[in-house]
Amino acid sequence: MFTGIVSDVGTILSAREQKSLRRLSVASRYPVRSLAIGASISHDGVCLTIVSKAARGKGSRYEVELGAETLARTTAGTWQKGKRLNLERALKIGDELGGHLVAGHVDGVATLVSRENVENMARLRFRAPKELARFIAPKGSVALDGISLTVNEVNDAMFEVFIIPHTLAETHWSQLAAGQNVNLEVDLMARYVARLAEAR
Repeated sequence: MFTGIVSDVGTILSAREQKSLRRLSVASRYPVRSLAIGASISHDGVCLTIVSKAARGKGSRYEVELGAETLARTTAGTWQKGKRLNLERALKIGDELGGHLVAGHVDGVATLVSRENVENMARLRFRAPKELARFIAPKGSVALDGISLTVNEVNDAMFEVFIIPHTLAETHWSQLAAGQNVNLEVDLMARYVARLAEAR
């Protein structure tokens, strides 16, 4: 589990195909001693497992593997060398829950329709896949590229979020432009409530 609070921005050093897998090498500021083989890290909202690690200056270089399902359902299929990724390590018991509970299991891909920059902040309007739009509500939570955000407005499949300067500075979203896709994970509670309603 994660909280949607980005703790580093990593960079893909290499991306290579291995049969039905894609293997990524990622550079991060996380000290290599703080990482464990088998540990989970959220990459733009996608939970991936560390399969190897090494020191890289004061930080680290580690590798993760992506399967066919992940490549098909997320933006990961387009990731290449040089791509920057929002990173978050898995939540530990006793950690502060600063955002909301995020599983790292991406539900689909949303598209940025418009961006309005306002004094080092940004108002972003996204289009969600129709089958996921019903889980998005005003004042509810969503995770976009691994960032926990509060929904301001909803209109059918369109929804709006507001990005503060800190979030723009601590993520790779300063360069996010209209037409780009992001990974969308709807709120776990919204999904379960909808399922219970359907069961009735």
